[in-house]
Amino acid sequence: MTESKIFTLPQAVEQVEQWQALGQKIVFTNGCFDIVHLGHIDYLEKAQQLGQKLVLGLNTDASVNRLKGPTRPVVNEYARARMMAAFAFIDAVILFDEPTPLQLIEQIKPDILVKGDDYSIETIVGSDFVLSRGGVVKTIPLVQGYSTTALIQKIKQL
Repeated sequence: MTESKIFTLPQAVEQVEQWQALGQKIVFTNGCFDIVHLGHIDYLEKAQQLGQKLVLGLNTDASVNRLKGPTRPVVNEYARARMMAAFAFIDAVILFDEPTPLQLIEQIKPDILVKGDDYSIETIVGSDFVLSRGGVVKTIPLVQGYSTTALIQKIKQL
């Protein structure tokens, strides 16, 4: 069942078009989601509440490695995709290897683009595109004290 929520980009575009044809608002967000923690869950639940369908762009292993360094990701892309797809509040997962999710955003054409409040609207990749189409760009407050990097540091100290 969870694998049915993992889409290629062409499959995702088709599915999103079907949802939008039914009048459903599509929320898009993206990230690495390497070691899932409370901060991720809180953020994704709040993102989903902004529309009817939540589409998640998930960085590939190579992409995470380029962004986070040679020891990351801890969890491989297949496992991360399956875990993300297992959450009831996520409707579609799409792996992407590009440096940013801009190509995904331009093809998915979400109604609502979301990132954590460690970003400003102006610095969110794809915000210009979404706003130019009449969409909405929002930030969600992050739960303080939770990060994958902090978890890894804590584990190393054990």
